[in-house]
Amino acid sequence: MKTHKLILFVSFIIVLTFSSFVTLNKQSNKFVVVLDAGHGGHDPGNRGGGYKEKDIALKIVLEVGKQLEKNPNIKVVYTRKKDVFIDLYVRGQIANKANADLFVSVHCNSHNSQAHGTETFVLGTHRNKTNFEVAKKENSVIYLESDYEKNYAGFDPNSPESVMSILLSQEEYLDQSIMLASLIQKKFTNKLKRKNRGVKQAGFIVLHQTVMPSVLVEVGFLTYKKEGAYLNSKKGQTQISNSIIEAVLEYKNGIDKSVGNSTAIEETSDQVVNIDTNNNVEDNIIFKVQIAASSKALEIKPYNFNGLEAISRIKEGNLYKYFYGKATSYEAVKILEEKATEKGYNSTFIVAFKEGKKIALKEALKSTTN
Repeated sequence: MKTHKLILFVSFIIVLTFSSFVTLNKQSNKFVVVLDAGHGGHDPGNRGGGYKEKDIALKIVLEVGKQLEKNPNIKVVYTRKKDVFIDLYVRGQIANKANADLFVSVHCNSHNSQAHGTETFVLGTHRNKTNFEVAKKENSVIYLESDYEKNYAGFDPNSPESVMSILLSQEEYLDQSIMLASLIQKKFTNKLKRKNRGVKQAGFIVLHQTVMPSVLVEVGFLTYKKEGAYLNSKKGQTQISNSIIEAVLEYKNGIDKSVGNSTAIEETSDQVVNIDTNNNVEDNIIFKVQIAASSKALEIKPYNFNGLEAISRIKEGNLYKYFYGKATSYEAVKILEEKATEKGYNSTFIVAFKEGKKIALKEALKSTTN
């Protein structure tokens, strides 16, 4: 009898241990999304049209989180769930500690004109004065924090040079960030018929603090009367939230499909745009301009790329990445990047290769300047 009880007890412990292991394993494999409602507490954000950015951003974030939490494969982490002020660097710490797969920061825009529409930002050099001004406005929140000089190591929101210096920190996540940003903008535009102001790059310090694909969504302008009223309404907040949810799920599904299926075979068009081929040849370092990433394998012909020639393509997992031209110096590839921008590619960035293999841009720049 005692033996029988002992066997039952041991069996129970084994089952309990196995169940705990399975539960723990499932949790560890969950897709982690960190949701960040901009501003909060004594920082109201912009107050265009008499509305408060901090309140609208929080309501949208809570609705996004509520719906995503229904998916058993997703874990949601919030930087704030109530009206409190959270330092920008702490928001990044929360995401990094959670080992997040995505960081989504929600904000509302403002302007002293009739500007309206949605735009989603990824971390990068400010492409023009307007992008810099948007980033400067959001980054100025650090002045409300204590010890901001120490926490941000001399970062100055008013300095274009200071903003430029943070570009490389998110280099390896930039294509994923652009992919998510593009999905969000498509949902806003195609489903909600909102004015599409595009995917843009700017130096947001809150994105700089994170080490995962990250986007900052400006869901509309509170200063535009019609849009402000829409964003302050239950209907508007629900529709905006649903679009973000759908974009996150579509992004996750695309990433899930590419796991365990990674290749890097380059295909190149017949045309060649080579610039500055005499420099850094001994380092075997080549710079290219990444202009797009897609799940579709487009034929690498000029008519598919707004007339650009010298297109190359690499498949990584289920994702095809498209590059324009090649150069052997950073100064030369910047010229190519400007040409790609003129052709309508506003979310380009520079990628480095050494002996045919992709390397970190900062590593390439360090090598070519030695």
